[in-house]
Amino acid sequence: FRRVLFRSQANTTGSYNTAVGVQALQANTTASNIFFFKQKAAYENTTGEGNTALGRYALLSNTTGNYNTAVGLNSLRVATASNNVGVGVDSMRFNTTGTSNVAVGFSSLFSNTTASNNTAVGYQAGYSNVTGSPNEYFGYQSGYAGTGAQNSGFGYKTLLNSTGSQNAAFGSQAMQSNTTGSY
Repeated sequence: FRRVLFRSQANTTGSYNTAVGVQALQANTTASNIFFFKQKAAYENTTGEGNTALGRYALLSNTTGNYNTAVGLNSLRVATASNNVGVGVDSMRFNTTGTSNVAVGFSSLFSNTTASNNTAVGYQAGYSNVTGSPNEYFGYQSGYAGTGAQNSGFGYKTLLNSTGSQNAAFGSQAMQSNTTGSY
């Protein structure tokens, strides 16, 4: 049994937890097997298990979501869902109930709220996606304005302005000017 807690007042029966930082894991009651590091990391976590938060305000609002990994300032800040990975400053910052998403890169899947099964890798990849799923965006601003579903963009600024669905773009700036076209 290990606990390294600073001002964590609510932990009652949770075990195998590590919290380092002012108000890290502040509201935890029964959750186990979690690691939090930095000021207010997973601040509101109560029963969510198997979570890892590393960075100021990472997983801040998570209460019951399980098996999330948030690394970076504001990563998964308002998430309450499960099975998400956010690596990078502001990655999936506004994700609330979307599950099974992966965002790696500064502001990747930034606006995602309820969409699930998305993958975005790169600076601002999938930035404007709110509810569209599943999508895959790989590259600098790939799918930046994307709000559609079932899109795949691989390369620098692919599908940059596309709000259509079921599109595939490969190569630097491929389908960058496509706005509403689908299929």
